[in-house]
Amino acid sequence: MSSVVNKHIAVWFSSGAASAVAAKLTLDLYGDANKISIINNPIKEEDKDNIRFLNDVQKWLGVEIQFALNPKYPAHSCVDVWDDRQFMSGPLGAPCTSELKKVARQHWELTNKPDYTVLGFTSEEQGRADRFRLSERDTLLTPLIECGYDKQACFDTLHSAGVEVPRAYRLGYVNSNCIGCVKATSPTYWNHVRKMDPDTFLTRAKQSREIGAKLVRVNSTRIFLDELDPNQSGRPMKSYDFECGIFCEEMVEQNATE
Repeated sequence: MSSVVNKHIAVWFSSGAASAVAAKLTLDLYGDANKISIINNPIKEEDKDNIRFLNDVQKWLGVEIQFALNPKYPAHSCVDVWDDRQFMSGPLGAPCTSELKKVARQHWELTNKPDYTVLGFTSEEQGRADRFRLSERDTLLTPLIECGYDKQACFDTLHSAGVEVPRAYRLGYVNSNCIGCVKATSPTYWNHVRKMDPDTFLTRAKQSREIGAKLVRVNSTRIFLDELDPNQSGRPMKSYDFECGIFCEEMVEQNATE
């Protein structure tokens, strides 16, 4: 790891615990000999507490976090993307990920030209990191994996530093991405959204009905959100079943078949 010298390293911070600790390790491991940029893709539909978390992480790191935006969507809103594209989600992902994260990331990279990329892959995710190197780029640095940090270690590190994790985790969500993620198909997830964030559930149900997007799958059949029985459940929610990464990945819907 120490062989990386005089390079520009881009750390993509997703307002989650793992990417926050990945940023800290990157600064500790590479900060003395390299330029480190920490970048966030702001998304309007994320929980508002993510802004508080970002500010707390910024103070903890002692480095200003930059923002990467797609100029086509200045409000950085998933709802705007879905309205514009008249499409919400499919087997390969969602247009909000492509427009607000991938395109925004590419726009930033064209201007800033980083040499290496850091994502918050934890020690449980060696396979994901390997696939990323093969399918996206081989200039990936994985400080969490190299230092043996799993997801729990990331939470423990933030707790020790006095940084409170995003509210979304405390509400039972498995990540701190958008509330009401349209890449999720599990009735367990959507009824959790209905319980914890009823206004968001109603907003997704209304827009998906208008667009014709059947977002939830019950017994292998796609249905509209407003058709979902409030008591219906499937498999328990699992981490990363529908995580919205900075880089597009083919969707793996482990909760899809009930």
